[in-house]
Formats: sequence, structure tokens, C-alpha cells
Amino acid sequence: MAKVDYVYNPKTCRYEPVIINSQILLRRLGRFMGVSFMIGVISLLVFNANYPSVDETLLLSRNEALKGDWNVLYKKLDNAAKELSALEQTDDHNYRVILDLEPLAQSVREAGVGGREKENANIPYRIIKEGYEKAEKLKNRLDIEIQSFEELNKELAYKERMWASRPAIQPLSNEDLTYLHTTYGMRKHPILGYWREHKGLDFTAPKGSPVYATGDGTIEEAHYSDSYGNVVYIDHGFGFETRYAHLVEYIIKKGEKVKRGQIIGYVGNTGLSYSTHLHYEVLFKGDQINPINFFQRDLSNREYEKLVELGGIATTSLD
Repeated sequence: MAKVDYVYNPKTCRYEPVIINSQILLRRLGRFMGVSFMIGVISLLVFNANYPSVDETLLLSRNEALKGDWNVLYKKLDNAAKELSALEQTDDHNYRVILDLEPLAQSVREAGVGGREKENANIPYRIIKEGYEKAEKLKNRLDIEIQSFEELNKELAYKERMWASRPAIQPLSNEDLTYLHTTYGMRKHPILGYWREHKGLDFTAPKGSPVYATGDGTIEEAHYSDSYGNVVYIDHGFGFETRYAHLVEYIIKKGEKVKRGQIIGYVGNTGLSYSTHLHYEVLFKGDQINPINFFQRDLSNREYEKLVELGGIATTSLD
């Protein structure tokens, strides 16, 4: 039996029965569900507008963490750039000055950066793009600095060979030296009796005193000649050559490699010589030059003063 409801009718002033059947019930239910749905949709929209979703909250949290990581990365990149700048300054104003090289131009150090910036233009996120560009510029500068250090290493190796080869010490120990005959140029030969060029210095020392190579090099000649007696020629490379004459003997052979300070023979009186001494010559690109400019650097002030004193006593050549 259908449920009976009563509704007041103002026209008849009576409560009249209303029979609620299935159709009326469905209409009421439809209106209720429609209103509920609208309220739900409006509530959801209001909630979403004011409160982010769980996923969105997680993404926002992750985004903030990533921004913090990027800021740390930026600081590291900035610190690395500062350290690299200090290294570049040392390279240009210290290492290259010592090695007589020109500093690298700023345009060279930044070569290729512009092209990389164009490539990075397609990166959509500003913070990532800026970090990428910082890293790319830093990498480019590092590549240039690596090439610079390779150039410095090659130049240093070359200069070390040159410095080690250059005649730069006295061929005799100052302890063995008795007199230094500083006559260089025209002089009267003590044996032949006429004037001719004397292109070296004469060191008077006891017979058998050690004679030292004045720079790294290769023995070019080691033989006996009528004028020089037992003589040694050393090719130092880089245009330099030295000669050691009137030795009582030499203890090296042609083609042998020698080091600065190595004993190559002993003082004697062989060949066209007036007395026991060492005749020492320095040549640069085939021309003989005064050796006195080459061996003073290994002496202390006291030793140099003694050398000057001995040079003032002995003024004649011995060969």
C-alpha cells in the first residue's frame, strides 16, 4: 500500500491527502541528488582554489628542494670561477713573465662561449639555463687554462734544457785557481813571439787539477792537436760551444753526454803552451765571445773578489 501524506490546501482550508507514488519519489530523489551534486562540485572548486592537492603539495616541496640544490650549485660554480680567475692571474702575471711569454688575451680565454650560449637558448627553464651556461663558460675557461699549462710545461722543459746547457760556471774550482789571465783579444804569443788573437781565458792551476764541463752537452771533439794539445769541444746546443785546451788528459770520448759540473779532464801543459794552465773558450753561433761573462754567477762575493784580484795580478796569456 502506498504511503499517504497530507498537505494543507488554503483554498479548501483542509488537509488533503497526497499519495506518494514511485514517480513522485524519483522526482524528489532526482532533485535532491542534483542539488547535492551541485553543492559538491562548488565545494570541490572552492577547496581546490584554496588548498593544493597532496600531489601538488609534494611537487611544490620537491621544487623548493631542487631550488635549494641549484643555489648550492651556483655558489660552488661561483667559487670555482673565483679560484680559476686567481689561477689565470698567476698564469699571466707570474708563470708567463718568468718564461718570457705573452699573457693570454681575454678574447682567447673566452673563445667559443658565444656559440654555446646560442645552443642553450632552447632550454626552457631559466634557472636551469643560467646554471648550464655558468657551467659551460667555466668548462671552456678550464679547457683554455689546460692548454695554457701544456704550453707552459713545454716552454719550461725547453728553458730548463737551455739553462742547463748554457755555460754558466767556472771550469776550475776557485780553490785550485792560482791566477786568472784575463787577456782577451790581440796579444803577443809567449812562444811564437808575434801578435795574434787570443779568444779565451787562461786559468793557472796545479797540474792534474780537475776541469769541469760548464754546461750540459755532448762531446763534439776529444783529441790532440799541435796548438791546443789535449783538447775537448762540448756542443751545448742552443748555439753554445765550449773548448778546454792543454789538458794533461781527458776522461771522456766523442759523442758522450755530459752534465754541468762533471769532470772531463785535468789541467796540463800540452800543445803550444808556455806553462801548466787551462785555456777556456766560449762560442755562440760559431763566434768566440769573452768567457768571463759566463762563469761569475756561481761564485760568492768573496770568491768573486778573489777572482778579480787574481785577474789583476796575471795580465799575460800563456798560449
